[in-house]
Amino acid sequence: MTGTFKAACVQTNSSRDIAPSVEAACEAVRAARGEGADLILLPENVSMVEPRGRLVREKAAPEDEHPALAAFQDLARETGAWLLVGSLTVRLAGDKVANRSLLLDATGAVVARYDKIHMFDVDLGDGESYRESAIFEPGGRSVLAETPWGPMGMTVCYDLRFPHLYRQLAKGGARFLTVPSAFTRTTGQAHWHVLLRARAIENGCFVFAPAQCGVHAEGRRTFGHSLIVDPWGTVLADGGEDVGVVTADIDPAMESEARRKIPSLTHDRPFD
Repeated sequence: MTGTFKAACVQTNSSRDIAPSVEAACEAVRAARGEGADLILLPENVSMVEPRGRLVREKAAPEDEHPALAAFQDLARETGAWLLVGSLTVRLAGDKVANRSLLLDATGAVVARYDKIHMFDVDLGDGESYRESAIFEPGGRSVLAETPWGPMGMTVCYDLRFPHLYRQLAKGGARFLTVPSAFTRTTGQAHWHVLLRARAIENGCFVFAPAQCGVHAEGRRTFGHSLIVDPWGTVLADGGEDVGVVTADIDPAMESEARRKIPSLTHDRPFD
């Protein structure tokens, strides 16, 4: 059992341009480290929120050439904090890209990488629709990363609606679940808090969910409300609707306590 640590969720309003988006995120990370955060988490699409698929593909870069990743690796070394790069658009072979989350240790090394599995292909009404599968190549494997505080299950945004992924991660040993997101305002108002609390409660895990907020290029609106939730479902921090940083002190022993009280992970039964 490890001791307590401080986690921070950075809430950004990323633009369609990489340089200013990364600069703003880096300043927020420095602020979080100044508040004593040991683990600092950034949202999905932290380097850009680009509404046009053609431009997403043009601006994407291979992981080993990605300017945002290089900047965040330098930042991890500078601050000495572990850093979750919520997601970047990483160029793959051909015309598609991955929506990739990367975990960096305090030396800037990539400890783990996860490609978003579930694609946000929805029609929300009033002309609001999204087709991530037209741009992104979905991932095909779950990822459990080792950290100084225990195993961490990595997911991204729309994955939140697929509870079997989180069940698998929890049964594999995850004590913490990450859900970096750019949730739409429409779906966030309806579902964000309840889904994140449910994932924490049903799996007895801490949930860290850094989020995009505000109005982005071409009028896209994201919900904000970056959350840190404990294994009992209590919201420890809520980022509200504006850019900024929220922190919480994390006691990993709470995970064991919650699972001792309600050991539902051991109660699964087969059924037809």
